[in-house]
Amino acid sequence: MPGNGFSVMASFRRDSSVTRQKLKPGTVKRIIGYARPYRRELTLFLMLNAIAAATVVTGPLLFKAIIDRGIVPGDVSVVTWLAAGVAALALLEAVLSLAQRWFSARIGEGLIFDLRTQVFDHVQRMPVAFFMRAQTGSLVSRLNTDVIGAQRALTTTLSSVVSNVISLVLVTVAMLWLSWQVTLIALVLLPIFIIPAKLVGRRLQQVTREQMQLDAEMSSLMTERFNVAGAMLAKLYGRPEDESAMFSRRAARVRDIGIVASMYGRVFFTALTLVAALATAMVYGVGGALVVNGHFQLGTLVALAALLSRLYGPLTALSNVQVDVMTALVSFDRVFEVLDLEPMVDEKPGARPLPAPADGTAPRIEFDHVTFRYPAADEVSLASLESIARTDTAPGHEVLHGVSFTAEPGRMVALVGPSGAGKSTITHLVSRLYDVTGGTVRIAGQDVRETGLSSLRTAIGVVTQDAHLFHDSIRDNLRYARPEATDDQIFEALRSAQISELVEAMPDGLDTIVGDRGYRLSGGEKQRLAIARLLLKEPSIVVLDEATAHLDSESEAAVQRALRTALDGRTSLVIAHRLSTIREADLILVVDDGRVVERGTHEELLVEGGLYAELYRTQFARQGSDGEEIAEDFSKALG
Repeated sequence: MPGNGFSVMASFRRDSSVTRQKLKPGTVKRIIGYARPYRRELTLFLMLNAIAAATVVTGPLLFKAIIDRGIVPGDVSVVTWLAAGVAALALLEAVLSLAQRWFSARIGEGLIFDLRTQVFDHVQRMPVAFFMRAQTGSLVSRLNTDVIGAQRALTTTLSSVVSNVISLVLVTVAMLWLSWQVTLIALVLLPIFIIPAKLVGRRLQQVTREQMQLDAEMSSLMTERFNVAGAMLAKLYGRPEDESAMFSRRAARVRDIGIVASMYGRVFFTALTLVAALATAMVYGVGGALVVNGHFQLGTLVALAALLSRLYGPLTALSNVQVDVMTALVSFDRVFEVLDLEPMVDEKPGARPLPAPADGTAPRIEFDHVTFRYPAADEVSLASLESIARTDTAPGHEVLHGVSFTAEPGRMVALVGPSGAGKSTITHLVSRLYDVTGGTVRIAGQDVRETGLSSLRTAIGVVTQDAHLFHDSIRDNLRYARPEATDDQIFEALRSAQISELVEAMPDGLDTIVGDRGYRLSGGEKQRLAIARLLLKEPSIVVLDEATAHLDSESEAAVQRALRTALDGRTSLVIAHRLSTIREADLILVVDDGRVVERGTHEELLVEGGLYAELYRTQFARQGSDGEEIAEDFSKALG
């Protein structure tokens, strides 16, 4: 039986549809570029493969010599020396195997590292819009499945082709030299295996594709149900039995398709074994008769039988080599597809750091006739990374129309308005999560598009209503803003954020693990840790996107005290839904349908009697003690 029968079967399991895919021009050239740093290792690796392929023929020829020159004539010394040669050959094969494995691992793991780090770095540079569209699982697949598939092009596939070609040529030549009659008989049997194997292989590819899809569906279900939010939802709605039944159905489908795939694989493997056994029987039958009739010696027959077992594996593997090569190339192409997607928001050549204000104050923020539309799917993502992109071809519509305002240094600007009016979009443009489609956003008099991203992100601190914490310790979550911060500096930030006493009371203190997305903490505690992280960063500009939304009154009071410290002396943009925040604002911008429709102080806007006054009556004043507060505010505003 051929020693590489399993690799042959794996070849037939691969999807033959990849051979119909068109590679982008220059793909092979780019692959060569990635292989260039490993050219010495690759050269030695291929040389070792060639030598190992040559040993395939050497062993049977040594057995022939032992029988014909030693055993039959009765020459013990010849038997001894040739047996020693067989042992030396076995030792050489073992050394070659270890060396091949080392070079394969060195090249393969090095290439995986190069591709993974490059893809990760590139994806990190993508705008937020990319992550809003791309499926996380698809991105992870590019860094795992496709990267590993790509490295096989330079290790498994390349070495397999080289060694199989050399083995096939040497084995065929050796068999023809020993007996062309027996060799032709052996080759006649090959179609009996190849044709059924192709048919079984096609069905095996379909089953494998379905198996991968079912595995992905089961994994997606587990991922959704095992995170904190999914587990909580299932428990709150009392659906554990339904969830178990749903998982059981999917797991059963995976089980059933696994049995089918296993049986097809066994049929393939059995067919290869059977044909090899039939061929061996024919060789011994025909060859044995030739030996008896004196056409060649017994050792030749043994060598032919041994060589035959090493003929079918390379032949069948090479018959499907196009699928193997294309599978590896398509994996490379899918990785290049991500690397070729240019970030919409990127640092321009010659970008400058933000200028420091001469008087040491916080910088000014200016919006000058800003228009903005969210990008369409094909502008920021790939259809292969998000299923919805295949049908979502609608162009992005404009959500901001000629927005102009100035946030003076050290002042607070509050953004109020109906849901979906464009308030969060305005804050996203300040930190350049998106780029404007018209007009200009300036900080300290400099266009943010001409500013270095590192300088911009250092100057701006953001707290959202759903502050994200990594599944790590409190210390490491805070140091994400300032890696060199000492514990004393961390506790100073915690005190300013009104949460130091709570952290000190925890058994593990700063080493406390906050859990996935910080779910081990309450909403107010998460927000105050996020504010502590912002304070540790010490930004000159603060953006608060409804940072106190969905908090209970006690947590809100603590967060509000922390925010006063965070905003002190800093230029700030605050999406406000709390009355206290609005009253303290130096300027209130009322945003409606992507436009600033009103601006002024709390009292000035109440006097105008426009949208702000209506929002105040229907939304903000509910937070007061009673209806008298509304009348009091209006009476003050009207003098």
